[in-house]
Amino acid sequence: MPVPLTTPAFGHATLADCEREQIHLAGSIQPHGILLALKEPDNVVIQASINAAAFLNTNTVVGRPLRDLGGDVALQILPHLNGPLHLTPMTLRCTAGSPPQQVDCTVHRPSNGGLIVELEPATRSTNIAPALDGAFHRITSASSLLGLCDETATIFKEITGYDRVMVYRFDEEGHGEVLSERRRPDLEAFLGNRYPASDIPQIARRLYERNRVRLLVDVNYMPVPLQPRISPLNGRDLDMSLSCLRSMSPIHQKYLQNMGVGATLVCSLMVSGRLWGLIACHHYEPRFVPFDIRAAGEALAETCAIRIAALESFAQSQSELVVRRLEQRLAEAVSRDGEWQTALFDGSQSLLQPLGASGAALLFEGQVTTAGDVPSTQRIRDLATWLDRRRKLPDAAQGLTVTASLTLDEPSFSDIRGVASGLIAAPLSASDGEYLLWFRPEQVRTVTWGGDPLKAVIIGDDPSDLSPRRSFAQWHQLVEGKSEPWSAAELASARLVSETVADVALQLRSVRMVIAQDQLATISAQVLRSEQPVIIADVEGRILLMNEAFEQQLRASHPHIPHLRDLGAYFSAPAEFRANLDDLMRNKRSWRGELTLTGGALPQRPLMLRADPVIAPYDRVLGFVLIFSDLTERKTAEAARARFQEEIDGNRRPSLRLDHSASLIYKELAASTVENAQLAALEVTHGAEAGSMPEMLESIRNSTARTLSILEHLVWYRSQSGE
Repeated sequence: MPVPLTTPAFGHATLADCEREQIHLAGSIQPHGILLALKEPDNVVIQASINAAAFLNTNTVVGRPLRDLGGDVALQILPHLNGPLHLTPMTLRCTAGSPPQQVDCTVHRPSNGGLIVELEPATRSTNIAPALDGAFHRITSASSLLGLCDETATIFKEITGYDRVMVYRFDEEGHGEVLSERRRPDLEAFLGNRYPASDIPQIARRLYERNRVRLLVDVNYMPVPLQPRISPLNGRDLDMSLSCLRSMSPIHQKYLQNMGVGATLVCSLMVSGRLWGLIACHHYEPRFVPFDIRAAGEALAETCAIRIAALESFAQSQSELVVRRLEQRLAEAVSRDGEWQTALFDGSQSLLQPLGASGAALLFEGQVTTAGDVPSTQRIRDLATWLDRRRKLPDAAQGLTVTASLTLDEPSFSDIRGVASGLIAAPLSASDGEYLLWFRPEQVRTVTWGGDPLKAVIIGDDPSDLSPRRSFAQWHQLVEGKSEPWSAAELASARLVSETVADVALQLRSVRMVIAQDQLATISAQVLRSEQPVIIADVEGRILLMNEAFEQQLRASHPHIPHLRDLGAYFSAPAEFRANLDDLMRNKRSWRGELTLTGGALPQRPLMLRADPVIAPYDRVLGFVLIFSDLTERKTAEAARARFQEEIDGNRRPSLRLDHSASLIYKELAASTVENAQLAALEVTHGAEAGSMPEMLESIRNSTARTLSILEHLVWYRSQSGE
């Protein structure tokens, strides 16, 4: 089926609707180089930028084989055509034209077929390796996020020479904030400014994820069109997503002109697979940056992203340490006093500090216990009723309820916004009205925007006179009804605390069931509905209760299991299971251990068992409680750690042929890169939740592999250019 042509280039976007702009279908390039689109395998030129003939000093380009256009470019790219050029462009020094002139040649394969060759005039390459090695160590040594961003901005200004360098972070709504800045002294400061999400459309963000470095040499350039405009291979616009010369969006070009910027270099910061932010370099006159500096910038951005992931995980691990101490205190309270609520609120900072909360409330078994600044007891009960209703909605999300704008989400709570504009609510059981709540107050604050965010588009006297906003003067907005947003580390802490409290509550309810038979119907319902597998047995080991969560682990139609010893048949080491069980029952010793369930309805999986005797006064044993936890995520995380170490060691070996001198330089840079990656992996291992750890380690591994590839390419490029 024929594909409709995109006319004009960049699609049908207007300034009022930037999201429709097809940025990757530019149909033109910046004029400091040329672009040739080839048909393989004979490498005949089927499209070319209209400046190609003059650049190569020939009459015609389209229709001719690349080898006939002068120089050795066709010969030099030949060994690299089997590489992953659809993912990562390759740049090399070669000659082209008549008479041959030195050029930097970048080659890649677009998504819709063919081969793209881009040529730029060669410049004298710089020995960037010593500066890079020192920069890697400076980045790895940063101990805080702001310190890292400041160091990164400094390094980029030193290496690239731009007038202004900003490290720019996106928030959860896509708005950007300038966290760090290094600038020429006479320039206005942008530090702390925010820019609305609409300034960078989603399609542009996706391109930043794919093509990590974008250079604009002269904001006021005249685009050089491709001829023919449409690819003869497929009748479509050429996909220029990975092109280093691709024309900028006219809307973005106008935006920069309105800012007074003359040239830009932008490097993406990809953290754990998401576009975390950008390193944006601005110059106030045209500026060309050669390939080796661009490659160095990309390597530094990847290294910075790895360090960001490590610092975020470290912050989470510190919170986890506080949470683990809280867990120990709860366990001791249950053992000593037979209750845990008082221990949870003793020294309230251990409950509030990991989340940066100003107040907390526990609703459990009809009682409300609070710490810090909280709404009235009645309003807390009203919140629980509201949360119960939300949980019963058909599309309700499970787990935490999180908001930084409670009173905007639910205006009926506007009277408590002074203490509860921010809310995290963790359900503690399947029963209504049982929650652990954390609160944050309204933070009435002034947000400084780089221009009025409500005027991204300016309409002139003539309705057709549209422009991106022309004013970037600071614009101040008063924000009400919102708290400081909750961070990922704080949400992880909330999950850890609430899971611990829910476990302790479930354990205590299980104990009560053994102790108080008259409460059996009520308490057993709580245990039966628990999502965590539980078995309760009497002093002889006869099973009194096996909840549905454990039943689901077994065969669909398993036989009745009367005794704890009968469970051994469902585990990989039945004899060991029975030996530990005998020790639990005979010697009243708690049992903690890992088991592998093999006889269930699901594939075999690892479980953690916590088995305890229930002891009444005078050391009388009333029964036993066995609680199981699925270790699949943890085991997957452990395997991911081992695989990461194995693969990171393997990634050090270069794939290109390097001479002795280049090999030594590469090994030194690679050692710094791998050291940073291993440090980040260690901090992720100790800080991240088990479920997210494999993905985070894979992200670090990918960033490291990408960095090593860039460094190898850079060292090889410099040795090949003979400088």
